[in-house]
Amino acid sequence: MFLRRTERKKDGKSHSYWSIVENKRVAGGRMVQRQVLYLGEISSSQAASWRKAIEVFDEDAGRARTLALFAEDRVEAVGAASDAVQLRLSELQLRRPRQWGACWLAGQLWSELQLDRFWSARLPPSRKNTRWDEILQVLVCYRLIAPGSEWRLHREWFGNSAMADLLGGDFGLAEAHKLYACHDLLLEHKEALFSHLTGRWRDLFNVTFDVLLYDLTSTYFEVNAADLPENTKRRHGYSRDKRPDCPQVVIALVVTPEGLPLAYEVLSGNTADSKTLRLFLANIERQYGRARRVWVMDRGVPTEAVLAEMRNSDPPVQYIVGTPKGRLNRLEKHLLDKPWQEARQGVQVKLLADDGELYVFAQSLDRVSKERAMRRRQLKWLWKRLQQIAAMAISHDELLMKLGAARSKAPGAWRLVDVVTDKQTATFTFSLNRKKLRIVRRREGRYLLRTNLTDNDPALLWQYYIQLVAVEEAFKNLKGDLAIRPIFHHDDKRIEAHIFIAFLAYCLHVTLGRRLHALAPGLTARSALEKFAVVQMIDVHLPTTDGREIVLTRYTQPEPELKLLIDRLKLSLPPQQPPKIASADLHRQIRL
Repeated sequence: MFLRRTERKKDGKSHSYWSIVENKRVAGGRMVQRQVLYLGEISSSQAASWRKAIEVFDEDAGRARTLALFAEDRVEAVGAASDAVQLRLSELQLRRPRQWGACWLAGQLWSELQLDRFWSARLPPSRKNTRWDEILQVLVCYRLIAPGSEWRLHREWFGNSAMADLLGGDFGLAEAHKLYACHDLLLEHKEALFSHLTGRWRDLFNVTFDVLLYDLTSTYFEVNAADLPENTKRRHGYSRDKRPDCPQVVIALVVTPEGLPLAYEVLSGNTADSKTLRLFLANIERQYGRARRVWVMDRGVPTEAVLAEMRNSDPPVQYIVGTPKGRLNRLEKHLLDKPWQEARQGVQVKLLADDGELYVFAQSLDRVSKERAMRRRQLKWLWKRLQQIAAMAISHDELLMKLGAARSKAPGAWRLVDVVTDKQTATFTFSLNRKKLRIVRRREGRYLLRTNLTDNDPALLWQYYIQLVAVEEAFKNLKGDLAIRPIFHHDDKRIEAHIFIAFLAYCLHVTLGRRLHALAPGLTARSALEKFAVVQMIDVHLPTTDGREIVLTRYTQPEPELKLLIDRLKLSLPPQQPPKIASADLHRQIRL
């Protein structure tokens, strides 16, 4: 194995991407290369660290060369045993292949966050010795590895996984009624979990909590809203999933700039964004005390009244928030005379102090190019479509329908075109509004921020706001990798418990992501889980000549690239389980 660098030019800059590649000899003596691990853009020190882990010093040759990554274990001689068992090797059987690697990795993350200790103290066994903490671990690991319904977990996934082997349990951990009943025990511990996670993030990643990112998303239900009870949180509202026809709930989330979640809340689906912030400010202050924190939010979340409360509180609650374009219209003439300052390469800002606040007018060259290309593509398509419609011989009603369809497909470009229809002749004329085009061109790639951090460096202010992508990434993972919907529950309490389990799974997901980020940004949590999922567990059954059966439960050996990843993550595979011998007449098992 060796490191391979790939050069690629993007936006006039040269980027280096790294991968771990191995040579494989195929038929005909040819050598082909297989990429075993993509690392992305890594620093020179990271590249040197990976290369050192791959290369082996050959003492005979006196140089480093690519050899086997890990030497074979030494086989110690076994002395003559007092008892001997003869085996029927011709009757050897391999049974119950099941997924082990990703389940084991999820368990390691669960222990790293000390969730085993947290939940064992809060979910003690029942009188019938039901281990609710282990059932919860099964639910969370399932949501992390292969998310789906609880019924699928019960019917299929648990039996095809090694969760029972890893937890020392049996199918009782996946009984359908227990999976659902476990949901009813969780929500009362939500605030305690938030405090516990805060301590773990501080210990594991040395993070601070002086900057908090706040945003909202929604998740919908494909049900008839008329059939829902009156007191449900499932309501029609602004849908971020483009499903206004479905009732939904709103999820508000607070994370650190590193993407580590601190708290969340499930709100009614018709809750306006501007009505959520005051609740979260009070919750965070009650749970973590008063402190100087910077809240970073998108436009539409805070109201003027809430911002005034934040400025007037003691100590003041500091904020950076996006600003609607209407305020830019009012301040644009005051910003024209202000000089540009370099925030970072390719990003410039102008600062304007006004009424106790600081306005940050930012311009990103990359964003200018992106938005300009999008606008040109839309305008080109719309212009061509309008020409096609103008050549059609259709009625006035059909004309309006086709124009409406074109407008809905390219709304941004439509605002730059003046369209005038003639009802009598069922025709229309269109022309480019150059005045509007000049205004749009002037504002492409530019946006306005406002803050009460009046003494901070403009580069830092811009960096704070750009970190909002961490919240967007959290929502993307919840809806994508962790498949928070569809939600199969009908009771509001269990719906919230389902979101709670998805939140716990995201905590494992982001912990793995942070571990991988220190090695190489190209490694994602999902790619690592897929690598680990290849490791299977299998039962080897060896009949003996005296009617008994030896059972060896073994996980398959990882491939070299996975061994390397395990080593870089500083993990150690557990020892294989000791063999067991089953007595055919007594139907019991004893350890050898």
